[in-house]
Amino acid sequence: MRMRQWAAVAMVMALGWAGAQTCGGTEGLPVGVKPGVFRGTVGGLPVALHLNPAGESGYFYERRNLDLWLEVRRSGATLILEEMVRRALAEPAVVTGCFALTPTAGGLQGTWRAPGKAALAVRLTRADLSKVPLNLPSSPGLLALRAEDPLAFLKLNRAWVKSADGRSVREPLSRLTYPRLPGASAGLNAALQDRQLKHAAAALACRAALPEDLQITEGYDFGAAVTLQGARLVSVQESVSYYCGGAYPDAYTEGLILDRATGQPVPVSAIWPTLTPARQKVLHLKALNSRLDPECLEVLQSAGPSFTAHLTATGLALTPSGLPHVVAACAETATLPYATLRAEANMASVYAQSLYAR
Repeated sequence: MRMRQWAAVAMVMALGWAGAQTCGGTEGLPVGVKPGVFRGTVGGLPVALHLNPAGESGYFYERRNLDLWLEVRRSGATLILEEMVRRALAEPAVVTGCFALTPTAGGLQGTWRAPGKAALAVRLTRADLSKVPLNLPSSPGLLALRAEDPLAFLKLNRAWVKSADGRSVREPLSRLTYPRLPGASAGLNAALQDRQLKHAAAALACRAALPEDLQITEGYDFGAAVTLQGARLVSVQESVSYYCGGAYPDAYTEGLILDRATGQPVPVSAIWPTLTPARQKVLHLKALNSRLDPECLEVLQSAGPSFTAHLTATGLALTPSGLPHVVAACAETATLPYATLRAEANMASVYAQSLYAR
């Protein structure tokens, strides 16, 4: 997920929490309670909880796998966690539960109470996620997710569903599908898995940020396709459109160029050294100039030279990135034929050799 989307999610939650402190207490952790990840039960139902005063705290019921956000507070030696939910887009968030917890030798215990309801017993044990078995192949993205977003890790660290032909894998919770290449190297498989992890985590975060009245109709729509399979290179184009309860929906395209053996990203400059962002802008405008409307032409001429790139059977595809939302429709893709770029290729590069030997 792009950082602007995480910021939008955070903004939505901040707006929802504004002025609501009905669980009592004051901001901050009580003495004796340390941040971390906990697993246990609320009223007998399994939950996982991340206590993170420096960022977003939250928890989920393991049968629902939908994060509920928490504000961390204290009352004397008692940890107060205020749970709030937005019922509808046009309405402020409401308090749906209050935790009152005290530390134990191995975790936390106490109660959770919904407004007007009887208290439910809470028993939580501190969890060491480094000891949780990996149910997916180990990859840099999976290990980073375990360290940086433990609740997403616990939800996504489960068996995924491979298609019968081995050309795609579906993540069950987000329902996102991502392409695979039969017989691919371990490095390439890890890179493709990590891209899917990134988008699956974003989809789950988007769903959790939505008001309840929009969780069925809105969210994170994703697609990815392999656009080139070569001896040394693989390229993928990703398309994302999403609405997570912020000011407006958004969408973007992202291209990947990967080393087929290692799965590592290959920059455009490794194939065409002179194709700097400024040079890409010149060629992109030249390729599209005749079919751009005047307003988009003006936007792209004044915009910074920022592009995402992927490879196709016929050439290098460049798509403007980072355009403001109001002019995002001007981000039209231009494909520069390999033949016209040959003079700029570094023919000493194995990547260029593999493209031009096709």
